[in-house]
Amino acid sequence: MKQFLLFSLIFIVSCSSEQPKEVITPDFCAGIHFAEGGGLSEKLAPLADQMQHKIGVCVLEDGGNSMAARAYLCESAERTIDIQYFIFSTDNVGLIAVDYLVRAADRDVKVRILVDDVMVEADEEKLLTLDSHENIEIKIYNPGSNVGKNFIQKLNSLQTNFNSVNQRMHNKTFTVDGKVVITGGRNIADEYFDYDHEYNFRDRDVLLLGGVVTDVQVSFNEFWESHISVPVGELVNATIDHKQTRFDALHQYACDSTNFWPQVRENIKNIPLVFEKIQQSGTLQWVDSVVFVSDKPGKNDGSKGLSGGGISTDALIALVRSAKRSILIQSPYLVTTDLGKQLFADAVKRGVKVKIMTNSLASTDNLEAFSGYQRDRTKLLATGVRIFEFKPDAMIRYKIMTGSLQKEMNYTPVFGLHAKSMVIDDEITIIGTFNLDPRSANLNTECITIIYSKEISAGVIRGIEEELKPENCWETTVNFNPDSESGLKKQLKTKAMKVIPKDIL
Repeated sequence: MKQFLLFSLIFIVSCSSEQPKEVITPDFCAGIHFAEGGGLSEKLAPLADQMQHKIGVCVLEDGGNSMAARAYLCESAERTIDIQYFIFSTDNVGLIAVDYLVRAADRDVKVRILVDDVMVEADEEKLLTLDSHENIEIKIYNPGSNVGKNFIQKLNSLQTNFNSVNQRMHNKTFTVDGKVVITGGRNIADEYFDYDHEYNFRDRDVLLLGGVVTDVQVSFNEFWESHISVPVGELVNATIDHKQTRFDALHQYACDSTNFWPQVRENIKNIPLVFEKIQQSGTLQWVDSVVFVSDKPGKNDGSKGLSGGGISTDALIALVRSAKRSILIQSPYLVTTDLGKQLFADAVKRGVKVKIMTNSLASTDNLEAFSGYQRDRTKLLATGVRIFEFKPDAMIRYKIMTGSLQKEMNYTPVFGLHAKSMVIDDEITIIGTFNLDPRSANLNTECITIIYSKEISAGVIRGIEEELKPENCWETTVNFNPDSESGLKKQLKTKAMKVIPKDIL
């Protein structure tokens, strides 16, 4: 998995990381920023009654729409943007994203950024520069092994503080003005939005309007105020020039039209219409019951070693136990414990049909996790579940992925699964950050959104069932698995990973 940092939101760009070489015209800069078009309160005013009595739900299946939704919200923000993520990239998506956040902060929008320590690879001076904006604050979750540490200190932390190093924040939320939230599986990097040259993810987010957003905001505040979340300025010993020019290069880069795919430039023109299009398309559904579940900061304090569970784990166990007819699951990593296998075995005995879609060895980005799945695959199949493994060249990519990258390149990037979703009895949909592995169950803080709606479930089921077709997945059985499709080198690497204990996978 690529490791990096920086930031949530927006427009997809080409993979050139060079600084702009030509003069940037004010017209183009104005064309990609439209804050004068009205704030979020004005845009949501026609929905005020519905938001008071129901929850607006829009499932974001493809990277392009998920990007556009974040862009729209950032440009429409009036008071606050609160962002909580595991991975932020310093690739082009991250740079453009930071530009939008800085511009929101320039409009006096208060921006709070909470990121996990382990995956931060941004230059510490850049972190402090961003944090130096009077309206931007950055905190690091559970620091001690990365930010502010040199190489020797990082190694020492791994050796002497192993349990703490494994306590990570995997939550992903993007909340604007306490009114709208996007949460789900996507981190912020090119590959989560279909624009990496080598590897892209099939992922899923959900946009929420209405009362449940308050629960997300409360969770964010709890993480933000936790003693485990530390201001970046307390971790890095450096001073930053506070002159306004510190963001000029960033703005110059973001305004350079040559850094955008042609299709993206066209999408940018249509960003002000994003929410209107969502409403007109029928993808925004108003439902009666949506529950947001999040683990508490410091989910596992180490007193129980590498086990201990959490609120999200308990909620998912209860949902599996409640199933009467069917369980449909997408999880990129599938490392089952004895408890997990027993839960599925009990469900099958009750007559519940269980299908699980996960990555194949050929499509996975995480050989460590796949090695854990590989060890127990036969035992899991023995419970009676059906397992499908995603193909690295799944045909569904032409429907889900943004088209511009595929048209420009003369080869096909690997397409891997990253969506973490479950549908129970065709009427309860779970979209979140939780992988079916011991790390999500016991170590990482996770969050899930539980949507009680047959209409929402039907849409998610259609997408997953299409991906289960032979052109997109192999069905693994006791007599067949597709490991050989990955090539000998990857197979040998995976075998070497089997020395890693399953409980940290």
